[in-house]
Amino acid sequence: MENIVAGLELFQKGGLVMYVLLLCSLFVMVIGVERFQYFRRMDSGRGFAREFFALMRNEDYAGAMKLARESSGNMAEIIMRAVERAADGQDVSSFMEIQSGVALAHFKRRLYYLNVIVTMAPLLGLLGTISGMISAFSVFNVQSAQAAAITGGVGEALIATAFGLCVAIMALAIHAFFVQWVENIITDMEQVFSLVETKQAELTKAGAAYAFA
Repeated sequence: MENIVAGLELFQKGGLVMYVLLLCSLFVMVIGVERFQYFRRMDSGRGFAREFFALMRNEDYAGAMKLARESSGNMAEIIMRAVERAADGQDVSSFMEIQSGVALAHFKRRLYYLNVIVTMAPLLGLLGTISGMISAFSVFNVQSAQAAAITGGVGEALIATAFGLCVAIMALAIHAFFVQWVENIITDMEQVFSLVETKQAELTKAGAAYAFA
């Protein structure tokens, strides 16, 4: 309980900018949770991509389609549709290009805000520190007794900078995590799409015998 009270007192000493930084940190966490849930729905897992790729290379098209149907995630559904188009003799190159672009745009949605907070949070912290230092030095006068007040004021002002850096580091870590996740998913999709395009002639020859079984 004492630690909570001490933490609240420390927070208040950081000034009004601390409340803005608190909102930023909450915003980062909300985006992180929302993006994590979306990525989980979209991603079919790296294991799926490797297994599907192996089945396609071994020309086990029926097994590949069965795996796609039974796997969760929108990535498996998109890949299954690409294979079905190839089996029907339709153009898959433009389809895969469009789907990759749409998927990438959806993945990156709201990640931009994390990047903004990474830059903005330290600046807000610095603003709070400068504001606190101005207030601390405003008490300066010829009396040497005011030196302790100035020192204490500067120390309290640095709290805003520290908190701003903490928020920025948290946003940067979450942003990097999702960017890497995006790269993994897009890489897997592009590899599978490339293989489907290469195998299109064979898929068209096999036709509905496996694609709609």
